[in-house]
Amino acid sequence: MPEYNAGKVTDYADGDRKVIVCGDKEVGVFRLGDEFYAWHNRCAHRAGPICQGRMMKRVLEPVAEDHTVRAMEYDESEINIVCPWHGYEFSIRTGAHQGNSQVRLRKADLTIRDGEIYVVLQ
Repeated sequence: MPEYNAGKVTDYADGDRKVIVCGDKEVGVFRLGDEFYAWHNRCAHRAGPICQGRMMKRVLEPVAEDHTVRAMEYDESEINIVCPWHGYEFSIRTGAHQGNSQVRLRKADLTIRDGEIYVVLQ
């Protein structure tokens, strides 16, 4: 399986991302805390460049008993990536779409050796 160097672990601060060219594909590598995640740079909706979209906290809209929304809240523990084409939001940790968890980004495997991050494509 081909491996592509995505840089050193120390090149990524918390919340950083890089889009890596892996042959004829692009993969986004993300760091959240001490964890790394990698997703193919193709939105599950219309194949837009998802990994180049805005990263933001998950938006929550608590619904009151009268079915109104009075405020928005943000989930500090869940960071999403938002597709720049149509606004679809996916969890960086799981790849799941926030409105329909059956819709997911395509995961790329990562391995870390000697402080270097490698994207592994199958």
